[in-house]
Amino acid sequence: MVIIETIKAIIIGIIQGITEWLPISSTGHMLLFDQFLKLNVTKEFLDLFLVLIQIGSILAVVYVYFEKLNPFSRKKNMIERKNTISLWCKVIVGCLPAAIVGFCLDDFIHEKCYNPLVISASLIIYGIVFIFIEGLNKTPNINEIESLSFGVAFLIGVFQTLALVPGTSRSGATIIGAILLGASRSVAAEYSFFLAIPVMFGAGGYKALKYVIQNGINFSIVDLSVLLFGTLVAFIVSIFTIKFLVNYIRKHDFRAFGYYRIILGIVTFFYFLVIHAK
Repeated sequence: MVIIETIKAIIIGIIQGITEWLPISSTGHMLLFDQFLKLNVTKEFLDLFLVLIQIGSILAVVYVYFEKLNPFSRKKNMIERKNTISLWCKVIVGCLPAAIVGFCLDDFIHEKCYNPLVISASLIIYGIVFIFIEGLNKTPNINEIESLSFGVAFLIGVFQTLALVPGTSRSGATIIGAILLGASRSVAAEYSFFLAIPVMFGAGGYKALKYVIQNGINFSIVDLSVLLFGTLVAFIVSIFTIKFLVNYIRKHDFRAFGYYRIILGIVTFFYFLVIHAK
């Protein structure tokens, strides 16, 4: 029992670690894989597990970019420390729209939008958007993350609110917004990574605390194994995924992810609304 559930948790951690950072929607993938890879746990514990493996993914960003995100590094001079503090301020500004909209509409979105039709449509629509944007061949005017203004940071945060609709992809929405606002692919990807830190830590911490208050911390051996291995694997896989994406976009655009999203959206639509419905 422990071994089987742990293997499932490891596979889910791999899926999370890959899909959280690539602009292909972790929600869409989780929805599909949940049909074939169900954990033998309660719904409440599953919600906690999915939150904690996201935190594992976020810790990977902190690990990869620790020096860049650390304003107290002894390797930095005064100007570099001020730039780092400014970067954190821009991240906070960028998080405000999603925090406000999410707080006001979270229950409504979960009730109305968490279904295969919405997720399939989001995958396809934003896949088309990626292909269209890359076809514009727009020359970026923001090539360093330090050049990102507070105004642009806030507007990218507005785009991030689109990711409250499942299937959109948080990284996909922020990357699209950043590119449309003049950022290079590397700046768009990095800022997307950084935006995720307070958003997902905040949401994850809140949901974890809510679970503990309602259910306590009496975990079984199976529960602890699932949490430990799933989160650890999500952390490790996320490190490799982040590094892969950073290297990939130095030579390639996002069109491949657009085509992938369209294919996944079609597969999701036909599986849930045609095959699964029978």
